[in-house]
This record gives sequence, structure tokens and C-alpha cells, in this order.
Amino acid sequence: MTEFWESSFIEKQTMWGFEPTDSAIATKDFFLEKNVKDILVPGIGYGRNAKVFIESGINVTGIEISQSAIDLARQNGLDISIFHGSVSDMPFDNKRYEGIFCHALIHLLNRSEREKFIQDCYNQLKPNGYMIFTTVSKNAPMFGNGTLLDKDYYETDYGVKIFFYDAESIIQEFEAYGLVEFSEIDEPHKDMINKPSINFLMVKCKKEL
Repeated sequence: MTEFWESSFIEKQTMWGFEPTDSAIATKDFFLEKNVKDILVPGIGYGRNAKVFIESGINVTGIEISQSAIDLARQNGLDISIFHGSVSDMPFDNKRYEGIFCHALIHLLNRSEREKFIQDCYNQLKPNGYMIFTTVSKNAPMFGNGTLLDKDYYETDYGVKIFFYDAESIIQEFEAYGLVEFSEIDEPHKDMINKPSINFLMVKCKKEL
């Protein structure tokens, strides 16, 4: 996984452009409504989603597996704390955060990695904190493509393994971690307007007292 993302960022640089995702914008609005001021962003990449939070006065700490992505973030003015490493090695600090936002990462993990990741995120939430994940849906156009590894889990032709979520698997994996709601959100390719949107699910959890 490290080698894949490192080579991807070296080759494609800012491959998704600089416009934040619709889910990041929606999460920023929700965090502001809930007075969330300090968040952790696992899989921060080169920071295209982080800026929308920072510009709204929210303190952001990142985790990123690719040093090249971190370097790109620095080149593009992201002067925040970013831990270099895999989310599988969380936690990187003993801090608790008011919010966690994780876009398009959890579906790249296998079952045991997802379970640990959700638990680790939950552990780093303050009481009454929120964690929001966006993950690719079984309604996405690439569902069913590639080699079937397990139920709803495929390896694509370019070597990436993806688990496709639906309502059943979201409830199964997140219910024990304060699942509040989940909803569909279609993410457009903002840097390539002719490509079809990708169907995501947005999962919201709250850590009770």
C-alpha cells in the first residue's frame, strides 16, 4: 500500500486537483454547527480537503502514508502537523480530538484492518465527539470489476483492493461505535468534469459520554 501511494503521488502529483470534495464541505458545515474546533484527518493526502476546515478556523492534524503527498501539502501551504505513516499503525499521539474526518480510505482496508481503524478512531475521540467516514458504495460504477477476493471485496486491474459498502455492512461495522446515520453522496470529479460521479456513502458516528 505504501509503495502504491508513494508512486502514485510521485507520478500524478496533485491528481485530484485542489477543490475539496462535497463530503468535506458538508462535514465542515456540520462541524461548525456542532462547534467542533480540533479534528484528525487520516489519509490527508496533499491536503485538498484539509484547507476547507482550516479556512473555517478548525485546527487540523493529519495522517498520511506517502511522504511525497506530505511534501506536496507543504509546497501548497499546508503548515499543520502531519504524521507520516499508515493508519494501520494508529495511534500516533495520545490526544483526543473533537472530530475525525476520513474520506475515501476505509474501503481500501481489509476486514481486520477496517475493524482496528474504526476502533482506533473511536478511541481518539473526545466524549460527544463525531467521526465521519466517506466510503465507496456498491452503487459505484466500478463495483464488480476485477478479481473477487471476498464478499463485496475486489482487487482492481491496477492492483488496488476495494471493499464496497452497503447499508448492511455499514450497520454491521459501525453500529458498535455510535452510528448516528448514513446517507448517499455522489462525488463528482471536479478536475475532470466529463468523468461520471462516484457513489459514496457518508457515515456519521458520535461517541457518547
